[in-house]
Amino acid sequence: MPDMMWRVGKHEGLGNIVMEQVPIPELGPKEVLVRVHRSLISRGSELWRRYVMPGPVDPRSMGYSTAGVVERIGAEVTWFAPGDRVSCTAPHAEYAIGDASAAAKRRLVHLPDDVPFVDGTFQPLVTSSLGWTAAAGIQPQHTVVILGLGLVGNLVMQAATRFMPGQLCGIDMLPIRRRLMEQLNVGEVIDGAARDPVDSVLERTDGQGADIVIDCVGGRAGVKSFEQAQDMLVSGGLLQIIGLYHDGPLPLDAAKMQRKRLIGGYLPDTDVHAMARAAMEALSGGLVQAAPLVTHRFPGNQAKEAFDLLYEHPEDAMGVILEWT
Repeated sequence: MPDMMWRVGKHEGLGNIVMEQVPIPELGPKEVLVRVHRSLISRGSELWRRYVMPGPVDPRSMGYSTAGVVERIGAEVTWFAPGDRVSCTAPHAEYAIGDASAAAKRRLVHLPDDVPFVDGTFQPLVTSSLGWTAAAGIQPQHTVVILGLGLVGNLVMQAATRFMPGQLCGIDMLPIRRRLMEQLNVGEVIDGAARDPVDSVLERTDGQGADIVIDCVGGRAGVKSFEQAQDMLVSGGLLQIIGLYHDGPLPLDAAKMQRKRLIGGYLPDTDVHAMARAAMEALSGGLVQAAPLVTHRFPGNQAKEAFDLLYEHPEDAMGVILEWT
């Protein structure tokens, strides 16, 4: 086994993604060493809180969605063994350290044989999507609207189907995102560029508005979507905001939000391990489909090109995978 590994770093300067060769991390008694096969770039957080930052970024926060095989285990690890396939919350690198302790916040989950490594990289996002939709309290009589159909919005919309809402709609401006959602045949997909999203929702609800709006639009576009979300919500409805990194305050209109509820990206289940296992079951059982969301794959040593693609061409790319072995 080698002593050194390659990892993705972010040095000073916008978009300055680099490859760094560093020693393989030491293994603690409750940790496992994972040989990473695939990692997923999560566009929202990794672009708007890593790629665009003017200064350097801590390498430990460069990514959080990997899948691979356990190579070594710590002296106190009992639930994992060398050779186990796992999903691990860890940064982009050839090797990852997974915390196998009961209190671990960085999730380490067994990957079933029928779940490919690519699908396994989606575990953190699927875990959160299941939690967010559970927190929304979706009922069969509800009209549910998902704003933004990037990776998070797409997975949230898929996760919402388990509650069988009366109407389930997803809205996005970009054709590639609408196309990927339509191919999954989940709910109704609305072209947010062709017609005002608020009018589209009011038309489908006899002018009443949606019972639940889950806003998954991040970045600067999220400022407008948050304003629209308030306008398309029925009296007594719930607005859940998932999108982040808006680079400015959101326009909360107190008058529009009277007799309505607003929550952030709230996860009701504090047992992250149970939530992660549920996510793996969703991927294995087909409730959530991840592989169709992957548009590009790059060798791990081409991470710079992968990040540049996501930043410069959002109209062409969505799920971007780094392949390490």
